[in-house]
Amino acid sequence: MAKRTYGQYCALARAFDVLGERWTPLLLRELAIGPRRYADLLEGLPGVSPSLLTQRLRELEEDGIVRRSYLPPPAARAVYELTDDGVELATALVPLARWGARRLHPRREDETFSLSWVLLFLRATADATVAAGVHDLYEFHVDEGVFHVVVDDGRVDAQAGPAPRSPDLVVRTDLDTFAAIGGGALLASDAGERLHAAGDPEAAQRCLRLFAPAALAPSA
Repeated sequence: MAKRTYGQYCALARAFDVLGERWTPLLLRELAIGPRRYADLLEGLPGVSPSLLTQRLRELEEDGIVRRSYLPPPAARAVYELTDDGVELATALVPLARWGARRLHPRREDETFSLSWVLLFLRATADATVAAGVHDLYEFHVDEGVFHVVVDDGRVDAQAGPAPRSPDLVVRTDLDTFAAIGGGALLASDAGERLHAAGDPEAAQRCLRLFAPAALAPSA
């Protein structure tokens, strides 16, 4: 089947010739995490059919956005990964994700969720200028999920699991509150009993400036 196109000599139309197909943006999200096996992609995209996933991967390979490579032994498995052009495209989606974060309603029971999506969002949206000169370790407990964030002089990394050492800040909350604060729909100071933070108060302020500046109280 021929690939659909807007047929317009326009930069935005050309971008959406690549990006506009269903599942393509979310496939880029999964590949932005790192090289993934076909089975990993199927698991990370609940609802996509194997045939459609195969088609999207083939189209992205043809467009130079994705390439297939092979892990060395003992794994010896084929994986898909973003090319340099694909990394640039995935990075261009970050402002769109920030916009979408403001529209995250309370999660419905039929909506799937993966902690890896949160980790990717935190890595991508952290303000590197705020992180400069900061050496902090944060631990988050969001519903049943636990992850930690390392801030090391401009570099920000988020990983699943507890902090490897005593953290500067421990945050406990539910997913809806976490999303509302991250999207700027709720001030951290207004979260009440839905948000519990323990540790260095200055680290808490730095954490908010890094990931959710819109959730800071005006005087903070």
